[in-house]
Amino acid sequence: MSDGVNEKILLLSCCAPCSCAVIKTLAEQKKDFAVVFYNPNIRPFAEYEKRRDENKRVCELYGIDFIELEYDNERWCELTHGLENEPERGARCSICFYMRLKRAMEYAKANGYTAVGSVLGVSRWKNLAQVNDSAYKAAEETGVPYVEIEGRKHGMQELRAKLIRELNLYNQNYCGCKPLNNKQEEK
Repeated sequence: MSDGVNEKILLLSCCAPCSCAVIKTLAEQKKDFAVVFYNPNIRPFAEYEKRRDENKRVCELYGIDFIELEYDNERWCELTHGLENEPERGARCSICFYMRLKRAMEYAKANGYTAVGSVLGVSRWKNLAQVNDSAYKAAEETGVPYVEIEGRKHGMQELRAKLIRELNLYNQNYCGCKPLNNKQEEK
């Protein structure tokens, strides 16, 4: 976790299971932070709503502000068009991370946050270096510092697993960018 004094961090969260241990830890450390939910990659929309609601529930439990940004799946689809068959950790993930982190940084800059962190690399299915590379690219373009948040080591995975059980969190079985069978599923 960052040791920055007077930081006001905006934490980009993908879901409650990936963020719960980080939220609890930052709250216990009395860090000045809020959680932002910007996940236009999640579909169908009903799945997006489940993940949003669980993430909001965790924030409420620890007294942390929860911010939901727009759901712009159409733009996400445009940016990742042609990469639908990319494997996990492929080029589509880099574009997705960059899009989401850049938007979070734009929001942070406009709303008085001094840095952005994320839990996008907490899952063992994600490449943390890929997330961080995307974040630093977005930080360079926006002028908003990126704070690397440790969510895997130093007991964080064990705390995460414990909280998922204790809080009975909805734990999805895919990242979010699920192929759609038809246009109706998007809504």
